[in-house]
Amino acid sequence: MSKKRVLILCTGNSARSQMAEGLLRSMAGEDFEVFSAGTKPVGLNPNAVAAMKEADIDISNHRSKSVDEFAGQQFDYVITVCDNAKESCPIFPGSGARIHQSFEDPAAAPADNQLGAFRNVRDQLAAWLGQFVRNGR
Repeated sequence: MSKKRVLILCTGNSARSQMAEGLLRSMAGEDFEVFSAGTKPVGLNPNAVAAMKEADIDISNHRSKSVDEFAGQQFDYVITVCDNAKESCPIFPGSGARIHQSFEDPAAAPADNQLGAFRNVRDQLAAWLGQFVRNGR
């Protein structure tokens, strides 16, 4: 049986979608081929790398990618993790389910609590993705 293809989208592909990609690969990489992208990629946020490192997941080699890099590809699931990405998500012809679950932008948190915000979103993503995997998506 082939792996299900999953594309996780947010606006900047700097934090939420990057963390979700790392988490889903860690949780169920044997079942899913996971990618992430942004509608307006801005580069990997160092706080995302730090928060994931604390969970023993290394995303330091990830890079921000434009959703345009995946044009014409088919996915079993396209998951949007922010409202803006949901609204501007392109159509992937022949692709399976579109799933939306919005998470706060941790980069928008005050500077003195930003890493804490990244940890919080990481944990929320982990819980949500764990349920996604358990439900046999």
